[in-house]
Amino acid sequence: MSSATHEKTLKYAKGFSQYKGFYAQHRNLLFSKLGLGTFRPEPYKEENYLFSFEEPLSKAILNGINHIDTASNYRYGQSEKEIGKVLASLSNKVDRKSLIIASKGGFIPLDFPFPSNPYAWIDEHIISSGLATKDDIELDQHCMTPDFLEWSCKRSLANLGIDKLDIYYLHNPEMHLIRLGQDTFYKNIYSIFERFETLADEGLFANYGVAVWNAFITDTIEHISLEKLVSIAREVGGQNHRFAYIQTPFNLAKTNIYTQETQSINGDKCTLIQAAHRLGIGVITSSSLLQMHLFKKSFAAEIGVVLDESMTLENDIQLALQFVRSTPGIVSSLFSTRWQDHVEQNCKIATISPAKNSKYDLLYRLPR
Repeated sequence: MSSATHEKTLKYAKGFSQYKGFYAQHRNLLFSKLGLGTFRPEPYKEENYLFSFEEPLSKAILNGINHIDTASNYRYGQSEKEIGKVLASLSNKVDRKSLIIASKGGFIPLDFPFPSNPYAWIDEHIISSGLATKDDIELDQHCMTPDFLEWSCKRSLANLGIDKLDIYYLHNPEMHLIRLGQDTFYKNIYSIFERFETLADEGLFANYGVAVWNAFITDTIEHISLEKLVSIAREVGGQNHRFAYIQTPFNLAKTNIYTQETQSINGDKCTLIQAAHRLGIGVITSSSLLQMHLFKKSFAAEIGVVLDESMTLENDIQLALQFVRSTPGIVSSLFSTRWQDHVEQNCKIATISPAKNSKYDLLYRLPR
């Protein structure tokens, strides 16, 4: 089984010795501080299938980004398949074991081209196959029975053309919280983590995690306790459990994981980043550019002064990535682009040092 190793990710990072503070270690792997995501909003838009991520993916891997993120439902499997093509095309240049490949399961992936009757597709592939019942499917699009998740994981591996993932996330489980309630929800998580530990033993992935939108920071019924998740992982997997990562949004406009005490550890209130640090969980952040909504007006000049003392960076997109890259406690932050020249521009932040911790907190007092 091939997955990322300390030796190979370290060797990969050493190949970019000109970069400054651009690699972070977690669970003995070295992650690039930026990772490339392959999500596109509004999946039914035809334009999402008229381009390929292959060129930006290749450019990223050859320019120091070794963390690639996807999901079974991203562009209904097309993103995973394009990653698979890139991994195959670069196999003589880049060792698979130097790359950290993550996918997610939870949303029903369907197929592309779209089935003429999605409900019939779900009935044939999910319900009639015994992976779930109709009652297990939320809003006709999300399912998290252990059998469905195992099937989805194997489908992702086939799409990617690899035999082992480095991280497999349970994708947006909070979608079931209102219907299930907290008690039943965490019982379901127990069953899922049991299956995930088994799948890790069988070699389908090295570690697993939970990817959410607002669930770790909301104060509503959709709130998920990281402490409870780790407690469940310890129950089912012991001290050497493979629950190792969470993924959650973070950017200049959405800073809750760093600024708000939305989690508790042993009764003490703390931020999500603090909770993850105390529990040994790696924080991967998504939506670094807020799907480009951050750039409706120019950033305040003071933001550039704090983030880029050398005055090297050329635009607000680079500053936004420099911001997430500089945040203490984050392992890697994701961005997505269709264009290889954007990847090259974004990698320029690696040529300067991250903002110093002593200056970083000043950002929260500045106008945005």
